[in-house]
Amino acid sequence: MAKINVVILGTGLIARKHLRDMFKCSRNTRIQALIEVSAQSREKTASWFAQESKKCPPFYSSLQDCLAKEPKPNAALITTPHKFHFEQARDCLKAGLDVLVEKPMVMNESEALRLIRVRNQTGRLLVVGFNGSLSAALTKAKKLITAGKIGRVTGITAHVHQGWKEAQKGTWRQSPEISGGGFLFDTGSHMLNSVVDLAGSDVAEVFAILDQSGTPVEINSTVCGRFKNSVIFSLAGFGDSTHCNSLIRIMGTKGVLETGVWGENLRYLAAGASEYISLVYSRQSSPWNQFLKVLEGKMDNPCPPEIGLRLARLMDMIRASAAAGKLTRRKR
Repeated sequence: MAKINVVILGTGLIARKHLRDMFKCSRNTRIQALIEVSAQSREKTASWFAQESKKCPPFYSSLQDCLAKEPKPNAALITTPHKFHFEQARDCLKAGLDVLVEKPMVMNESEALRLIRVRNQTGRLLVVGFNGSLSAALTKAKKLITAGKIGRVTGITAHVHQGWKEAQKGTWRQSPEISGGGFLFDTGSHMLNSVVDLAGSDVAEVFAILDQSGTPVEINSTVCGRFKNSVIFSLAGFGDSTHCNSLIRIMGTKGVLETGVWGENLRYLAAGASEYISLVYSRQSSPWNQFLKVLEGKMDNPCPPEIGLRLARLMDMIRASAAAGKLTRRKR
């Protein structure tokens, strides 16, 4: 394929992880420009490029400033704080750019619906960078579920825990106006996304308890509910813990599948068996490499905005249930 010129919005730690993947795709990827408002972050990024023996692209303060001074890029990678995802993705799509946006896609259902309309109007590509949906393990799990490997799915349970409360203290991630939520909407969003992707259905009803643990955002949480396809689910997120680990189990009438919220493994327990067996799946490529493959038409979009919409709807229902202290049902 022709070389893709990409502009990167936000240059923090997550951006640098993507940049390393882009360096490996230098044959068909050119990092054209960086958009960053923080002088401190610009300095750190420039130093990082020097350490990697790479020439640092020019910095701009906004997409509009970049487009006014640079030849039009082909694509955008958005790694800014959650609050800015909708506006930046919308503007990139309207400017004719294909977009890879970091998780979560947007802050709520309203933004998700509006962004999907823009995607439809512009005809551009929009991929959400969720590790789970982009993983080979979840891709295989979904195929096995569809093929009836575990029979009829009856329930999904999942949990994720991390020492997030202390690690993110004082950062934008614990500022609800910018982050949109706490642990459940940050690290926990990987769990929510993977579960709604595996279920393949919108949520019908939810009951949630959120505990802020003395912070401005939720830290620990428990959520249960039912999907529209009648599958019951139970989720737990613990941001005041140690280590970082996760588990998802999909129960069926003929067996059980087990994976992680990032798609880090895949195991199967057949009916009547006493031990799980590890399943083999294809080698996983980076989010950027998958984005390029979708652009080339070599694979379907592994995480389209419709999955981001399901997550946004679930998170809106979780917030509503926790605030009201009762079960919340979708009206439509």
